[in-house]
Amino acid sequence: MTIGQGDQNRRELLSGAGAPRFSIVVPVYREQGLINRCLAQVNSLQRIREAEVIVADGDGGSTVSAIEDQSFTFTLKKVQSPTGRGVQQNRGAAEARAEMLIFLHVDTRIPHNALSLVEDALRRFAAGAFSLGIDSSRGFLKLGERLANLRSKITRIPYGDQALFMRRDAFFSLGGFQEIPLMEDVALALELRKRGIPIHILREKTCTSDRRWRDEGAVRGTVRNWMIYTLFRIGVSPDRLIGYYRPHTS
Repeated sequence: MTIGQGDQNRRELLSGAGAPRFSIVVPVYREQGLINRCLAQVNSLQRIREAEVIVADGDGGSTVSAIEDQSFTFTLKKVQSPTGRGVQQNRGAAEARAEMLIFLHVDTRIPHNALSLVEDALRRFAAGAFSLGIDSSRGFLKLGERLANLRSKITRIPYGDQALFMRRDAFFSLGGFQEIPLMEDVALALELRKRGIPIHILREKTCTSDRRWRDEGAVRGTVRNWMIYTLFRIGVSPDRLIGYYRPHTS
């Protein structure tokens, strides 16, 4: 997929009446149990009337069909996509009309004033992310949270559960996310760094579910994450690394 194809036509729509200021892209795969909670949280954000939310389903519509009838104050778009977070986020971005794009994982919450924080950051930077917060009081995970934030502030390479956001022109100039089995978030950050485009890391945190650590164990899950990250950085193919990354079970 060439993410920029047809984007000129979409750009012409941006100046039209009613165009949203923010596009929030939510990639999902068999997330029937979380999608309604996610959309309810997004609906509570300040300024959400200025946003559209695009749910990109990588499982033939199983998640979007579970969205309950609700009166959202944002415009909701449901799109179907081939499986793969990078593919799905590109598919969602292709439907986006706003100049500010936010990529939100279904099990991640963002601050109540997230849209204003994103807008302020994107006045000065082309791309950014929140700091990481893990929804757990376990000491080991809190230590992992602090280490992950230290790493991302030093390297300017955040993970996707830090809710990456970008100016539309910067995103499309990169060609979007690489459509690889995993590490699409890291690959995007590395490409930005290669081009000399800094990623601004906000002090404010996301709140990401600890469900994967609960499934696998805190130590095992953390070691696995760092191992995959390190191997990817030294050039191991994502097609090989995906074997270490099993789907969550809750």
